[in-house]
Amino acid sequence: MKPFSLVLSTLLFWYFSNTSCSVHALLLGNETDHLALLKFKESISSDPFGILDSWNDTSNNHFCMWHGITCNNRANKQQKVIGLNLSGYHLHGSLSPQLSNLSFLKFIDLENNTFYGDIPQELGRLKRLQVLYLNNNSLTGEIPINLTTCSQLTNLHLSWNKLIGKIPIEIGSLSKLQELFISSNSLRGRIPPSIGNLTSLTHLKLVFNNLEGKIPQELCALQNLSNLLLDSNKLSGTLPSCLYKNVSSLSALSIAYNNINGSLPANMFHNLPNLQFFQIASNHFSGTIPISVANASLLEILDFAKNKFVGQVPSLGKLTKLQFLSVSENTLGGVPAKDLKFLNSLTNCSNLYMLSISVNNFGGQLPNYIGNLSTHLRNLYLGYNQIYGKIPAELGNLVNLTLLNMQHCRFDGNIPATFGQFQKMESLELSGNKFSGEIPAFIGNLSQMYFLNLADNMFEGSIPSSIANCQKLQHLDFYKNNLNGTIPSEIFSISSFTTLLDLSQNLFSGNLSDEVGKLKNLNYLTVSENNLVGNIPASIGECLSLEFLELQGNLFSGTIPSSLVSLKGLRGLDISRNHLSGSIPEGLQNISLDYLDISFNMLDGQVPTGGVFGNVSEFAMIGNNKLCGGVSELHLPPCPSKRHRNFRLIVVVFCVCAFLFFLSLFLTIYWMRKRSKKISSDGSPTINQLAKVSYQSLYNGTNGFSEENLIGSGSFGSVYKGTLELEGSVVIVAIKIIKGKSSRLWLHPPSTGIANHTLNLEQRLNIINDVASAFHYLHYECDPTIIHCDLKPSNVVLDDFMVAHVADFGLARLVGKYIGECSMQTSSVGLKGTFGYAPPEYGMGYQVCMEGDMYSFGILILEMVTGKRPTDEMFKDGYNLHNYVQVSISSNILQIVDPGVLSKGNHQLHPGVESCLVSLLRIGLACSVESPNERMAMVDVMRELNRIKSYFPSSELMEEAD
Repeated sequence: MKPFSLVLSTLLFWYFSNTSCSVHALLLGNETDHLALLKFKESISSDPFGILDSWNDTSNNHFCMWHGITCNNRANKQQKVIGLNLSGYHLHGSLSPQLSNLSFLKFIDLENNTFYGDIPQELGRLKRLQVLYLNNNSLTGEIPINLTTCSQLTNLHLSWNKLIGKIPIEIGSLSKLQELFISSNSLRGRIPPSIGNLTSLTHLKLVFNNLEGKIPQELCALQNLSNLLLDSNKLSGTLPSCLYKNVSSLSALSIAYNNINGSLPANMFHNLPNLQFFQIASNHFSGTIPISVANASLLEILDFAKNKFVGQVPSLGKLTKLQFLSVSENTLGGVPAKDLKFLNSLTNCSNLYMLSISVNNFGGQLPNYIGNLSTHLRNLYLGYNQIYGKIPAELGNLVNLTLLNMQHCRFDGNIPATFGQFQKMESLELSGNKFSGEIPAFIGNLSQMYFLNLADNMFEGSIPSSIANCQKLQHLDFYKNNLNGTIPSEIFSISSFTTLLDLSQNLFSGNLSDEVGKLKNLNYLTVSENNLVGNIPASIGECLSLEFLELQGNLFSGTIPSSLVSLKGLRGLDISRNHLSGSIPEGLQNISLDYLDISFNMLDGQVPTGGVFGNVSEFAMIGNNKLCGGVSELHLPPCPSKRHRNFRLIVVVFCVCAFLFFLSLFLTIYWMRKRSKKISSDGSPTINQLAKVSYQSLYNGTNGFSEENLIGSGSFGSVYKGTLELEGSVVIVAIKIIKGKSSRLWLHPPSTGIANHTLNLEQRLNIINDVASAFHYLHYECDPTIIHCDLKPSNVVLDDFMVAHVADFGLARLVGKYIGECSMQTSSVGLKGTFGYAPPEYGMGYQVCMEGDMYSFGILILEMVTGKRPTDEMFKDGYNLHNYVQVSISSNILQIVDPGVLSKGNHQLHPGVESCLVSLLRIGLACSVESPNERMAMVDVMRELNRIKSYFPSSELMEEAD
């Protein structure tokens, strides 16, 4: 027996030493687990890190030694898989249902991969499963109801997938569940009240879904709940009061970005001693911020933003651990003496790194103790409030600020020198205030800055060359200031520009440097509404990332550079209101432009027909009288043939020669006559001055332009016989009245004559546009500038084609180089203009200015839309046409619009008509405000009128609506 036994044992040793891993697993492990793991591996299509390379039968390693596998260590028993951890390896594939055969499995962690498909229902057979982590994959379908049979589950994490459907009601059966995370999916429906049965639950996170309905009261039964995060859903109703009365264990409560309403009781924070995170932003809460919030002394994050809170912010000095505070976008404040006192209490919050009080009604001056806030403060938002006055120098103590937003308040004065201490500043937003003085040179020391906005202020002087040190700038906005001089070439050396460079509406002069071509990555460039001269640099064609280029309202001359056709990504190009000549580059039709404006230049030649040139709603070319061709909708004359052009050239040369001959002849005769007068015995010749005659004298001399004095009439007017007394003698004269219809007659027709001819909305819009064009010419294109001083309907005449012309320049003034604002005269002067149309400042001794004409223009618009004269007897005791429109525009526009606008008696406006009327009235209101410096400029009016005309409904649509 011994020899046989020895042979048998030797054979068995050899066999088990050389047989396959499956047999080895059969004897030493568990074949079921082994096969289930191999099936799982088969479902993986991508393993970029080779994590599963060790999972094979060629290795002598037991499957318990495979990467990511944990087995139990029971002596003398088969080893079983109890843990599967393959988190973060970018595995791609589906979840194999064979995982359900790992019957002893307690722990599954497959998060941070790209598993797709449904979660297998078979996982519900894992009765020992305690932890299931499937976060951050691409799983689809609904949450399997069978998962709720895994009665030992304590942690269920399914966030950041693509799950749909509802949260199963059966979820309430998982009595041992402590963490339920199903955020960032597409779940819908209500939060099941059965969650209230999960009495062991400590963390509930359902953010970023489409859940709706009310927050269930049953959640108040979760006495161990620490984190309740329900933000970014569609929840409605009120916040259950039992949550803050009964669940004192809460350390984090977030219901932000929902539709929850109601007010918060003053004592709501008395029973939340553990609260560290409280976020209710972007809901519809109203009332005041509870003063008891100061009792939650462990608070680190406090967010009341984007609600409807009113009143004052309570003292928060006890919140010494506070790091983040936002009360922005509410209606807080309203008592300037008290509004900002709470900032003093925040000086105790030494950990504060973010503070936002923007978009409220806070008033008063910014207190000096703003500089005593935490030196850890990085982000400070103060914009869109009523805070006024100078910025305290102490603000510069906050040396770790990386973002400072103070836009659209009422700050004035200079930028404090202490701002030079902001060495970490990345974003500085000061637009829409009344800052003045020069842009300080220390701005170049803020070398980390990528966003700088000083737009819509009163900065003057030149741009400091030190700006070139800000080599990280991506966005620079100096729009609408009084900056002057040349644009420094250093600004074009900032290669980091990507989003915006806006230098528009300033007083820059000189040439636009060729260095502009260095802005290779810039998306939006505008230098419009300045005094730039010379050629448009051809180097702009090197700015290949440009999408929007605005050069309008300057004095550029020469031709449109052909290099612009290189800007294949260009979407908008505006070069209107310059002195450009020559032809339009044909290559522009090959760019996918959304709009192109070449209006009011001196361009000639053929208009292309492709691309943007084929869409008249996206292409503007008015004011270029020598253009020809183009699509038929432009109604341009056809371009002459080459033969015709040669003949025309000969005619032009002949005419020029003839003109020069006759000019030289005229000058010779003029010189000889002047010489003879100079040597005459009586000295210089007498120059007869034309007498000035008043309209009253003309009216009396023609007996009121009666039929008896009518000599004759024609297509251009009528001639009357008149008797005038000039310098003591009576003379008989002929007086010609040019035919033209006053817009006052059309607006307020007499009982006879044109009573049946009322102006429709399209005609009124065209008249307003014509008048605006005339005043744009008077204010910006004349040298010296002309101020009309007496704009009113009777001084606007219409020709036979209903084109409006501005007349009667009897009170006009020449003001030379316009300086941009009204100011007091050194001596008192009489009121200029007509009562009701003249601006109020003229009655207080202010000198004439553009803003005065803008006031009259605004009143004209309001009168044309409403049909109400500013001198109507209803306007008295401080109540005027401006107030009449302002109080009614938002409630019911039909109450104030002239019935003549509502064609055929239709009292339900076409949407496009209503939008047009509202826009016109808003322009009128913006032009007729009391303060001259706050009135809309004619440049902006023209832009708005062009926008209005672009969406004005066609006549066919309006008739259809009627």
